[in-house]
Amino acid sequence: MGASSRLSSMNERTFVMAKPDAVQRGLVGEIIKRLEQRQLRLVGIKRIQIDQALAERHYGVHREKPFFSSLIEYITSGPVVPMVWEGPNAITAVRATMGATHPLEASPGTVRGDFGLDIDQNLVHSSDGPDTAQAEISLFFGASELGG
Repeated sequence: MGASSRLSSMNERTFVMAKPDAVQRGLVGEIIKRLEQRQLRLVGIKRIQIDQALAERHYGVHREKPFFSSLIEYITSGPVVPMVWEGPNAITAVRATMGATHPLEASPGTVRGDFGLDIDQNLVHSSDGPDTAQAEISLFFGASELGG
């Protein structure tokens, strides 16, 4: 096994989405900067407006929860920036960089701790595990849209 194949076997990919509040507040560059500083590599990015159907597929796990409707309304309220990041332990590194879901519980120095306002508008979504990451990446990106 050559060095490049050993390197790629250590890497994992994860999905990150800058939500409408992050786009509106001009924080996409800050999110990218912080992930690049973690030595992660951006392999896919685009700016889109999520429609109702895509939003419902993406957040389907929350369908029966009382906040589902407001979540769908929020995520479809403005443009988002879906991204794919790659690197060793990318899922854990991204989640540590973003901070706790509720900004008031997020540590200073994390994206949500430094910029988050409330749980309903918490700037960013990131995959919580390998299976979720794979599903979310394939929901938002085709293979031809991702760098190798």
